[in-house]
Amino acid sequence: MTSAGATTNRPPVRTPDNPRGLRDLPFELPEVTPAEKRRARAVLKALRERYPDAKCALTYSTPHELLIATILSAQTTDANVNKATPALFKAFPTPQDYANATPKQIEPYVKSLGFFRNKSLAIHESMRDIVERFDGEVPSEMDDLLTLRGVARKTANVVLGNAFGINNGFVVDTHIERLSKRFSLAPEDATVTMVERYLCALVPRDAWAEMSHLFIAHGRAVCKARGGTCAEDAICRRFCSNA
Repeated sequence: MTSAGATTNRPPVRTPDNPRGLRDLPFELPEVTPAEKRRARAVLKALRERYPDAKCALTYSTPHELLIATILSAQTTDANVNKATPALFKAFPTPQDYANATPKQIEPYVKSLGFFRNKSLAIHESMRDIVERFDGEVPSEMDDLLTLRGVARKTANVVLGNAFGINNGFVVDTHIERLSKRFSLAPEDATVTMVERYLCALVPRDAWAEMSHLFIAHGRAVCKARGGTCAEDAICRRFCSNA
């Protein structure tokens, strides 16, 4: 029992109809069967064995660097972002440095990535808000992250899962969407929003960030959008509709 006036660390109940442990999510999850959950766990196990070192492909050393790298990753590759960020991070070591700069001063460091003006503005404004509203620290709450310019659920999920070890959602990029459907973990006609909800319902919560890295690793190595080698791959022959 807790004493009078004491508080608990229980997350708020937002969706009481969700399974236990998932009722703090701000969206209702689709109903899934025990067999579908077993399949998802089997996929997770197989991918873990294949890619034991899978991790976030973006290079960063602090939460704000990961946030910036993820903003920059829109419409380009992680490899291209990793080529640009060392000079950027050296020129602007802290959120305060970005806030003190102008978007024009940030632009030369990200010009190679496309949409560089919009990205420079998003970086400047998000870092300024972090300084002014969050005492210079990247917030670790989904609702707070979503108030920052350039941050939608995908970016917020990347930051929470990798910088803070918090699984409040499932990252869905093109690889994850493709593999989720090919592996029958989400309906073929599911939107990105619904793919996230199916994965949250099927995959153990403590593995959400890890599973996203595993999907991406397999999507890049084998189960590609075009020219993949699914027919020759043991994991794809077991789970993938494209094999």
